[in-house]
Amino acid sequence: MEIWINPGCSKCTSALSMLDTEDASYTVRHYLEEPPTAQEIEEVLLRLGLEPWDITRSNEPEAAELGLPAWPRETASRARWINALATHPSLIQRPIITADDGTTVIGRTPDAVRSVLP
Repeated sequence: MEIWINPGCSKCTSALSMLDTEDASYTVRHYLEEPPTAQEIEEVLLRLGLEPWDITRSNEPEAAELGLPAWPRETASRARWINALATHPSLIQRPIITADDGTTVIGRTPDAVRSVLP
């Protein structure tokens, strides 16, 4: 299991605590320091069954600077969104947990984190 975190994020800290309490085996990826590639984001989106705009933190100042809120949310714009997330990883919702069985969640709630536990 891998978890993408921002160490300063309370939701990430909570998710890590839950994983530790359950004695889960996982690796941590500090995705701001080691940003995911566009291909990795594509794979995560496929696993999540979501579109890039669904995992975008559009209230971030960086999103406003890029004009993201006005970008079309359509298939033709998908690559543009994914490239923005790869270039500006702070715009990615967190934490994202990918389990070994392929299950992937945005672990912002305890129920979401529990859903990836063995």
